[in-house]
Amino acid sequence: MERTQLLENWIKDQFPEKVFTLKPASADASFRRYFRVFIDDRTFVVMDAPPQHEDCRPFLQVADILSATGVHVPNILAQNLEHGFLLLSDLGNTTFLQALTSDTARVDQLYADAIDALIQMQLSQRTEGLPDYDETLLLRELNLFPDWYIAKHLGKALSDQQTVMLSTIFARILANNLAQPKVLVHRDYHSRNLMVSTPNPGIIDFQDAVVGPVTYDLVSLFKDAYVYWDEERVLDWVIRYWEKARKAGLPLSADFAEFYRDFEWMGVQRHLKILGIFARLNYRDGKATYLDDMPLVMNYLRKACHRYSELHLLHNLLDELNPTESDQKIGYTF
Repeated sequence: MERTQLLENWIKDQFPEKVFTLKPASADASFRRYFRVFIDDRTFVVMDAPPQHEDCRPFLQVADILSATGVHVPNILAQNLEHGFLLLSDLGNTTFLQALTSDTARVDQLYADAIDALIQMQLSQRTEGLPDYDETLLLRELNLFPDWYIAKHLGKALSDQQTVMLSTIFARILANNLAQPKVLVHRDYHSRNLMVSTPNPGIIDFQDAVVGPVTYDLVSLFKDAYVYWDEERVLDWVIRYWEKARKAGLPLSADFAEFYRDFEWMGVQRHLKILGIFARLNYRDGKATYLDDMPLVMNYLRKACHRYSELHLLHNLLDELNPTESDQKIGYTF
């Protein structure tokens, strides 16, 4: 039976004798798809996660953990793990990305809400069963950069010297990341996964949560691959987070400059990973639109590498691999 028909039959079972309309809501970078179900004057969201590709159980586990912290996540109304279907409450259809780019007067309030929710999540003591964002996982993510960005996207092979250089760089990045205090990490806490809702924000796409570096979700939020803010504004928001989080009791450095350095170095890890993921989404999965987001991510990466002498090796390597890119002036304004 066609998967869509299977899904419709399951929804009928949840709402017997009701007429409903099913419309695509969104798709993400995985095999998951989302549909909005319209019944009378109510709406629901259905997650379609083919079990041969996706496992719904982490989503259920993390939803329970996050719900206990008081942040706004979907309620699980029904589930069919055999077929990979979940019926969820609807958090609305306006993402932060849509709101941030269409109504700039709301920007500061939206980010203030996102900061408050992030701190709530990070204060959670319920992290049992969540994977550790350890050296193995962080390094596996870093290796997406040479495997997919360099080899597939640039079509280049590293020399022996460049391979050693990249290993040295990775070791420096990991040493910083692993020394940071650990908290619950959403792992994709950005403008496409935050919904404008009441209470605000509605948080989605949290199934890959781990226990890891305290700056990781902050990087996702403020060095977002899909929306750019000037560095002065980001610095102001990060200071606001740091002040609130310390007052809330999170184990952050009392030296803001040290904390901001950790934030930037965590960003380097994430940007290298994202460049690899975006390349993989294009060349393996046929999702070419992610290539359009690469220049912004590379811009973040280059600026951080230029700022810290220990990362100049990486800046030099980027120049060697793609000399024309180093001459490009990428400008973003909001």
